[in-house]
Amino acid sequence: MGQQSLIYSFVARGTVILSEYTDFTGNFTKIAHQCLQKLPATNNKFAYNCDGHTFNYLVEDGFTYCVVAVESIGRQVPIAFLERIKDDFTKKYGGGKAATAAANSLNQEFGPKLKEQMQYCVDHQEAISKLTKVKAQITELTWVMTETIDKILDREEKIDILVDKTVDLRSLAQEFRENSDQMRRKMWWKNMKICGGFNCAN
Repeated sequence: MGQQSLIYSFVARGTVILSEYTDFTGNFTKIAHQCLQKLPATNNKFAYNCDGHTFNYLVEDGFTYCVVAVESIGRQVPIAFLERIKDDFTKKYGGGKAATAAANSLNQEFGPKLKEQMQYCVDHQEAISKLTKVKAQITELTWVMTETIDKILDREEKIDILVDKTVDLRSLAQEFRENSDQMRRKMWWKNMKICGGFNCAN
């Protein structure tokens, strides 16, 4: 997806995540969930920085819309995504089952819409940036910005975002064994050549 520009999104009621989507693996989901627990309940927009990524939140009427993005994409695209997904969610669930839905129960229904809007915003970055700038001039877009993730989570150690950096230890071990076997065979043949095919110990 678009060079990992938008890597994860969710919609939550309070601190209960109703639907989420990502194409990637990593600890960004855990960090996004931890930030959700710390957000003020008042209607507002929030953004936090961590390790070259931004965690962007739009809180409105008891629901929170989130997208994690690479910092280099700028502010306009994440803002546009949050506004678009809020509109989609409100149209689909306004006054409906979202008010009582269980955790992750809307994944099947709304997950594809999160994916679709993430892809759309990544594919139309230039147009979205221009449109958002114009909108910002017309209506004041205020963001509570930008503390580091370390501050919001009250943690001293640096948190690294791991996106698509997970290592399959089993495949790594298998590769090591294969390389070891190849090296052992190579050394055995080399030893045989040096000894002229005879046992050097004799």
